Amino acid sequence: MPFYVNDKIQMIKRSSLRRAWNALKVISSYYLSRLFNSPNQMGMPMAIAIEPTTACNLGCPECPSGLRSFSRPTGNLKEEFYQKVIDQVYKDTFYLTFYFQGEPYINPNFLEMVQYASEKNIYTATSTNAHFLNDENARKTVASGLDRLIISLDGTTQEVYENYRVNGRLDKVIEGTKNVIKWKKELKSSTPHLIFQFLVVKPNEHQIDEVYQLAKDLGVDEVKLKTAQVYDHEHGNPLIPENEKYSRYKKNTDGTYSIKNSLDNNCWKLWHSCVITWDGGVIPCCFDKDATHRLGDMSDLSFKEIWQGESYNQFRKQLLKGRENIEICKNCSEGTKVWA
Repeated sequence: MPFYVNDKIQMIKRSSLRRAWNALKVISSYYLSRLFNSPNQMGMPMAIAIEPTTACNLGCPECPSGLRSFSRPTGNLKEEFYQKVIDQVYKDTFYLTFYFQGEPYINPNFLEMVQYASEKNIYTATSTNAHFLNDENARKTVASGLDRLIISLDGTTQEVYENYRVNGRLDKVIEGTKNVIKWKKELKSSTPHLIFQFLVVKPNEHQIDEVYQLAKDLGVDEVKLKTAQVYDHEHGNPLIPENEKYSRYKKNTDGTYSIKNSLDNNCWKLWHSCVITWDGGVIPCCFDKDATHRLGDMSDLSFKEIWQGESYNQFRKQLLKGRENIEICKNCSEGTKVWA
């Protein structure tokens, strides 16, 4: 429990009266929009995800980056543009995730970007496959001020791990984890809060207990189990777990599968957060992996003009009217509740 307490303390340290007031405006906007069935947005996003790169060293089967299946341009986030984004949002935005598609550490300026946001008192988090956490990168990670580091660990043996993390090496993940823990001790730092994220799929669901034990043995702060998004799920998929508790999908009486989510015509994410792609596109959420709903471009407009602009409000209006007409919302299991 003390590890969780440290993480909560870090979040509290990142708070301010202005950010609290902005959060109140965002929450009020969300409920007013639902009440009157009309989009209203008075605040700025409380959380933003920004994409350091679309490149990845692995080939995971349900990941557009791993499959190299993007139709949108690929590349690395440029530091000058990134700083421009942060300078526009940091007074109101509380939480910054350095991840969308790709492996963040492939961007050579990634940790300098983390430090810049940390110096603006934003809570920073990233997700990594940990293959680039050599000793030097681990030291720089801790020194950067990164608040949360999520390490994807989808198996406790190489055979099971590489079933999903294609081309990955479990020993590199373990080594990288140990490096970060070592440097946290060396630098006497309580951050980053270290999480093993276990994507539960059928080939690894029997190792859930083992990942908790491994985390304990290594000194990892927390384990999070994550359900897998599967694109072709209707007629079953070899990745869908046997235990429905760990699945986003339920098996119907006719043998087909459907998403558990009721898919109500509202989405908290459209009011409190967004994603910015490496090349400046602003999109509604992480389910729009190919950026098909580009609601604005920061090379043309300021972030506020996009966030409170006509295109964004039209998308919110469309969702309030019927999310079944939005392709990225049909396979969504998140975002429908405040604090989800």
